[in-house]
Amino acid sequence: MEKPGGEMTTLTSILEKLHQKGFDHELKMSDHGRMQSPDLQKIYNPEDLTIIRTYRFEGESDPSDSSILYVMEDQEGNKGYVLDAYGVYSSHEEAGFDEFIQKIKVEDREEQLLFG
Repeated sequence: MEKPGGEMTTLTSILEKLHQKGFDHELKMSDHGRMQSPDLQKIYNPEDLTIIRTYRFEGESDPSDSSILYVMEDQEGNKGYVLDAYGVYSSHEEAGFDEFIQKIKVEDREEQLLFG
């Protein structure tokens, strides 16, 4: 991923900045086709979440290192994220992951998240 000005940003640095802003809850797909936050003990339908930023990271030496980070917020203001490899290397084998993600409302808030 590239910062304004052409400097590359790593997944680790983005996760650290998000952690500093309270995005600590990793969301995962449940066996029932819904997203869940084990630490918040919540289960979500697509309409319960908003994607507020998406980051793609390209693997420099290995295509299997390519990943995507979805930064999300629920209707109560809880902040979280979903991390996935993308393409043929997707780490989400659960049926319906892609369809679930595509149904979530998107509001790009990059400036507010990392640079504000």
